[in-house]
Amino acid sequence: MKKPVVLFCVFVCLFAQAEYGWGQSQGRNNSGNGPSALNFADSAFSDMEKAFNTVESETTPQDAYYLGRAVAANILAAYKPYVRNQGLTRYLNRICQTLVINSSQPVLFNGYSVIILDSPEFNAFATPGGHIFITKGLAEAAASEDMLASVIAHELAHIMLKHGIKLIEDMDIANEAETAANRASDLASNPAAARRLMLYRNSVAQILDTMMKNGYSKPQEFEADITAAQLLAASGYDPKALLEILKILQQVQNSQQGGFNTTHPSPAERIANVQETVNRYRITDTSAYRTKRFINK
Repeated sequence: MKKPVVLFCVFVCLFAQAEYGWGQSQGRNNSGNGPSALNFADSAFSDMEKAFNTVESETTPQDAYYLGRAVAANILAAYKPYVRNQGLTRYLNRICQTLVINSSQPVLFNGYSVIILDSPEFNAFATPGGHIFITKGLAEAAASEDMLASVIAHELAHIMLKHGIKLIEDMDIANEAETAANRASDLASNPAAARRLMLYRNSVAQILDTMMKNGYSKPQEFEADITAAQLLAASGYDPKALLEILKILQQVQNSQQGGFNTTHPSPAERIANVQETVNRYRITDTSAYRTKRFINK
């Protein structure tokens, strides 16, 4: 992938910021304030100008971060962040860090973060940059910390398996966006600005459409569930919690329009796929240690 295409995605963050940034588990418009617009603009355009003269043989962690930040900004243009319970947001982020510490990829360019979306639907998204979004409806449907952990683990798996990056490569966005950008710059009075705008529109728009409307492929979703079960077991959580949250999704799938119904395989398919893997794990039941903090979240 060409670095100009990916790094250009930071352009959207001049208008919308999408960054929100305990140990082991034991036995639809964002109005947040960001850094100075002038300083942010100087930095972003400086990065892009350097990027236009650089070609990378593969996507770097920095590329993934800037791409993820742009996608996150657009998600927060479609959903309002849930801000009435900051304690719940902190709680989910602590669960996330517990999983990350016990994963094969504990370090990301700018770390991992969980943001709750103020929506009653059941859905979750993850960007290549480490941003994890969980709807309020799905977070509230979980009956235990382990079930919350299973949702986060699934989204972490998408990041760690680089499904977002593979999605871009499969769509060949780089070539399409650059062709359109070059065409626009030939016709515009300000070629550099036109090129940036076309790169943004042709890359972020297509990525967002796939992530929020079509979802990942079935094999990728199944792979994420298998990896999520491994993450849960490694962190001291019960992998069977993944089956429990899938059964809840199965109960409501006929009554809910949109959400996970359009972005994930059916819960029945996912249960069948991960059942054997989950049953292989034998972990000590430490859920009693987590009950109090779940109730008080």
